[in-house]
Amino acid sequence: MRTELRSKIIDVCDKKIASKGDNVGLSFYAFFANKNDNPELLMEVATWWIQTHKLDHFVKAYKIKEMVQNNL
Repeated sequence: MRTELRSKIIDVCDKKIASKGDNVGLSFYAFFANKNDNPELLMEVATWWIQTHKLDHFVKAYKIKEMVQNNL
């Protein structure tokens, strides 16, 4: 996963955790605007989320942050 995407995911997770608490769940769509302006980046995250890690639709933000920080 590219560095800019890792940074964005960690930033979004941090903001969601700060505003909604440790129990907040996210889908991979949380990292994108409602407008699909970067389909390649969306597919990169979708592949990482669905095919590589077989994650559920909603996953706790702290878990996603950990996975990204640990390069999983």
